Amino acid sequence: MEVEAVKQMILADIPDAKISVDGEDCSFTVTVISQEFLGKLPVARQKMVMAPFKEQLASGGLHALSVRAMTPDEQA
Repeated sequence: MEVEAVKQMILADIPDAKISVDGEDCSFTVTVISQEFLGKLPVARQKMVMAPFKEQLASGGLHALSVRAMTPDEQA
């Protein structure tokens, strides 16, 4: 899986997201900044980011996805 594909999959579900992706092949770390995380617990935020990758994680096409999800205020 390519870095750009990871970004596009997240943007499809969280359109206002600012995303940085580190990693390659089948292991990535993503930082996602979005207003949509406002009022949500960290676990709910992670689920939002990981939702589009269920098939890739189940099939082994994506081995690991580490998520850091925060609001713009938390980033500052």
